[in-house]
Amino acid sequence: MSRTTSPSAHIRYPMVTVCRIWGVPRATLYRHRAVANAANDAHPPGRRGPQGAGSDTELLERIRAVIAASPFTGEGYRKVWARLRVQGVRTAARRVRRIMRDNALLAPQRPTQRLEHPH
Repeated sequence: MSRTTSPSAHIRYPMVTVCRIWGVPRATLYRHRAVANAANDAHPPGRRGPQGAGSDTELLERIRAVIAASPFTGEGYRKVWARLRVQGVRTAARRVRRIMRDNALLAPQRPTQRLEHPH
């Protein structure tokens, strides 16, 4: 009804008037409108900003290639991230670490030796 124009003045009815006639709070009307608009969207809202160095699967392939080309048995995410930067792949170190952790590619960590009774 808020999109309907008045027959005499040819202007839209204000939202306050529509809500008063229907006996509905404006907050309820806006909430139902937001739900309806979200259902009609073709794509859900995604991460804002630049997309980065391709998808996670593409980056995982590049990470595996860096690890395979390395002469060492275990590589940490920092070295992998640095080597990706040398190759021209600009991405965040946290993203490299997350992908390596999710795919069990991180180097094994040694337990730290601690003194039983430190002074």
